[in-house]
Amino acid sequence: MLPRSRTKSLRRQVRIIGGLWRGRKVDFPARPELRPTPDRIRETLFNWLQPVISGARCLDLFAGSGVLGLEARSRGAAAVVMVEEDLRAYQAIQAQIEYFSAEKIEVVAGDALAYLRGSAQSFDIAFLDPPFESSLLEPCCAYLEYGGWLTPGAYIYLEAWRRSPLPPLPVTWTLLHSKQAGEIGYYLARRTSNAPGAEAE
Repeated sequence: MLPRSRTKSLRRQVRIIGGLWRGRKVDFPARPELRPTPDRIRETLFNWLQPVISGARCLDLFAGSGVLGLEARSRGAAAVVMVEEDLRAYQAIQAQIEYFSAEKIEVVAGDALAYLRGSAQSFDIAFLDPPFESSLLEPCCAYLEYGGWLTPGAYIYLEAWRRSPLPPLPVTWTLLHSKQAGEIGYYLARRTSNAPGAEAE
């Protein structure tokens, strides 16, 4: 067994700030690419989503620490799917789900774009928080919209480096909120109509 100080150095923690698991800590690997959404931003985000989170089906495409998906389930989401490419982060999320005895949470080990190329499910809320240095927001938005992943009226949360402009969103989305905190820009959009040529869902 590793000494306690060494074990602590290999992991970090973030807390859930609302709902059933309010105040509980979420462990995740101490890796520079894992950047949980800060408490203050999550508080604002879930205030935005408060009228619609209960009973919603949520997709977290870049789960990282898992805190967005866990927070959503804590606040009453009916089901959550998390996608995470980093194996250690994926394993940490699985361990956290077991520790919480959480139900209706599925974790997928793999790449977000590869997941979106698969068979679509319909989600009411999608969280998009890719690595800031990536260029994944735009293709993920396109796959979500044109691949049949979103219900009518679905909400999409996007997080990005504040100095980088938000990529063009699908014309069927309306940007509802746009804020900045520190080096982070964060946004909430809503799907307000079907993609051109798509059948009504």
